[in-house]
Amino acid sequence: MNTIKSEKGLALLKYLLVGMFFGVVLVKAEVISWFRIQEMFRLQSFHMYGVIGAAIAVGMLSIFLIKKFNIKTVSGEKVVIKDKEFRKGQVIGGFIFGLGWAVTGACPGPIFAQIGIGYTVVIVTFISALLGTWVYGRLADKLPN
Repeated sequence: MNTIKSEKGLALLKYLLVGMFFGVVLVKAEVISWFRIQEMFRLQSFHMYGVIGAAIAVGMLSIFLIKKFNIKTVSGEKVVIKDKEFRKGQVIGGFIFGLGWAVTGACPGPIFAQIGIGYTVVIVTFISALLGTWVYGRLADKLPN
């Protein structure tokens, strides 16, 4: 049973608060800065690579610990982490994603934080992300595996 679907009303407030905290962290770490993102793609600064590398390290350690100690969710459910299989479409999609990230200075996580701090021009990026997701949904069965 999906825990989030069974929760209603004020019980969902914790997710809003965690999301807001995550947005503040993104702002304070400067990972939503268009200039920092451009520095990364121009190989002019280690800042973003350090943040991304730290996130990968934390993710790897978390998955290792979850598997090793059979850690369960807060509601007591078993955490299932499926093995990933490589598909050539992931390379194409990754290239398109990276290109969009380099041009706009935003990926899906920071879009909301950027809008939240007043970078209203990012609304164009947000609408483009929604449109791209919709197009992918319509064409997914015709794209390479």
